[in-house]
Parts: sequence; structure tokens; C-alpha cells
Amino acid sequence: MECKIKNDIGTIYISEDVMLKVVGYAALECYGIVAMSSKRAKDGLVEWLGRENLSRGVQVRMVDEQLDVDLFIVVEYGISVAEVCKTIVEQVRYKLESMTGVKVRSVNISVEGIRV
Repeated sequence: MECKIKNDIGTIYISEDVMLKVVGYAALECYGIVAMSSKRAKDGLVEWLGRENLSRGVQVRMVDEQLDVDLFIVVEYGISVAEVCKTIVEQVRYKLESMTGVKVRSVNISVEGIRV
């Protein structure tokens, strides 16, 4: 899936991989997030990913010219999970909209673990 942005000069195509990495970097900039996590649907296992596999903990979908983002994260112990998620939603929405020009409809976060 790639995103198309049309303007009066022409059309801009942004690949899904670029959007996944923008979301991953934006999320990891937030205080309280330790890592991205990836669910393997086959066996229900969760693998924790470092900075090199940012796009695995992120899913994006285009719905009516807007983007839905799903994040799977691991947070730091002792930090308010609600505040971390609120910050991530704001940061991801801001970075995606300012860097790519695509409107974000929703950012869904699934906290897969807590790490000390």
C-alpha cells in the first residue's frame, strides 16, 4: 500500500515502508517507551524489537484518504501507561501529518509488556 497525494503540480507517492519508519521513530522518541513489539499471529508469541526493526511493531491502513495507525509497544515500569500512550498518539499524529502531509484518522496503541 502506498499513499498518493495529489496537488496542482502533480502527484506524490509515499511508500508504506516510509510511513512505518516515520511512525516507529516518532514513537521511540517519546519518554517511557522501551521498545516496539511484534506479535506473531501463528503462535501468539511476542518478540521485542530494538531500533533496527521499527516497522515491525507498526501497522498502517488507508481509510477514506486518511491513515489508521496501530502500534505494539513495551513501556517502562513505574511510568503512567496512560500518559505514555497519550504522548505517543500526539507525537505520531504530528510527525506523520507534518512530514508526509497525510491526515491521521486514528492511532491505536496496544501495550504488549512492561520492562524494568
